[in-house]
Amino acid sequence: MKVYRLSSVLAVSLLAASSTLTADAVESSIIPNAKPGECYAKALIPAKFETHTEKVLVREASERLEVVPAQFGTSTQKVLVKEASEKLTIVPPSFKNVTEKVQVRDEETFWRTSLKNRIPVSPEILAAAKAGGAPIDTLQSGECVREYFQPAKYTTEKETYTKKEGYDKLKIIPAKYEYVEEKVLVREPYQKLVKVPATYETVTEKVLVEPEKTMWKKSQCNGTDDCGVMCLVTIPAKYKTVTKRVVKTPPTTKVVDVPAVYKTIKVRKLVSPARVEKVPVPEQTATYTKTVKASDPVFTWAKVGSGKPAGYKYTGHQICKIDRPAAYKTLTKTVVETPASTKSVEIPAEYTTIKVTTVVKPAEVKRIEIPAVYKDVTKREMVEPSRVVWKRVVCKSSITSATIIKLQKALKEKGYYKGPIDGIVGHLTRAAVKAYQKDNGMPVGGITYQVLKSLGIN
Repeated sequence: MKVYRLSSVLAVSLLAASSTLTADAVESSIIPNAKPGECYAKALIPAKFETHTEKVLVREASERLEVVPAQFGTSTQKVLVKEASEKLTIVPPSFKNVTEKVQVRDEETFWRTSLKNRIPVSPEILAAAKAGGAPIDTLQSGECVREYFQPAKYTTEKETYTKKEGYDKLKIIPAKYEYVEEKVLVREPYQKLVKVPATYETVTEKVLVEPEKTMWKKSQCNGTDDCGVMCLVTIPAKYKTVTKRVVKTPPTTKVVDVPAVYKTIKVRKLVSPARVEKVPVPEQTATYTKTVKASDPVFTWAKVGSGKPAGYKYTGHQICKIDRPAAYKTLTKTVVETPASTKSVEIPAEYTTIKVTTVVKPAEVKRIEIPAVYKDVTKREMVEPSRVVWKRVVCKSSITSATIIKLQKALKEKGYYKGPIDGIVGHLTRAAVKAYQKDNGMPVGGITYQVLKSLGIN
């Protein structure tokens, strides 16, 4: 009964110490129906917690842009630097000499007074001679008769002949050229992709690690925590600050136009082609002298011995009939055999080879995903709150030194007791019991029968 009254006092003290007791605390304050000789003490059953790991995002998923540059190829290209043209050469005319027989005197039959002085005889003389009985018709060449005459009149004329025919002389007017500058494409324009990197910002976030809870704790009385006064206290929630990096603006690309590249070269251009002008070369002429009868001589015939006719001169000789053939002169002249001409010689165009850079494959962007990054955060949550219960304890009168020694040895074997094995319940023994009770989920408070039983101590 004495022990019972002490327990009642302790219960009343506990109720007075805290006005925030829960229903469990009120129930635990009910004193058990103890039997005489049994001792009870209030024991704290600690709260039960569970620890679990939770993934917390510290960096959002994003993407990385990888620019695959454009691929270029090189090819050769022939560029005209000098146009094709023609060169004209002159083929001069060819000439040949030809001979031509020109009659310079007509064929005729005439009479002469003799074979020496070559004085001609007029037809009238012949007719007169014939009329005078001279056998003119029957005379043979070389036979002579006598004559009287008035001499014939002659003039000389100059005849012009073509000594060298006229022709066209060819004159080459050379072609005219000028140099001009031309731009030649050596690299095509293309587009280049430039990466614009993503921008990030760092943000902090509070992550709940352990929520707010209430726990029973012993209150110290006179410097010791074994007075049996329990207080229900609030343990504030625990947070952990997590720093994470998030994407502010995603990466992208921008297109940059790369202009074409040109090369300036000089090209010779034809302004006016070569041409041929004909220069006429006049013909060359020469003259020869030709004797032309202006008037025939006037003859009168008289028979030999018939006397001299009045007004006429006596030739003083006999005439002879002479057959004189026509006279010819051989002239040499140069004539054009083949006229002058031109021969065209083709001058081929000139080219130069340049290198041209072309885009084989344009630049492109590869998007590479960057996964989100998480961090494991360990959280401890209370699944069962602490509570205070009455537990039967070994009465002081029932605790022998031998029992305490067994208790100290058992706790020492399990690594809880560090003090001497002396059978005395000191602070080291009480601390070892308390630690053992906590680690094994037992109500904390004094040397309970539960502790002895779990350690195998009767």
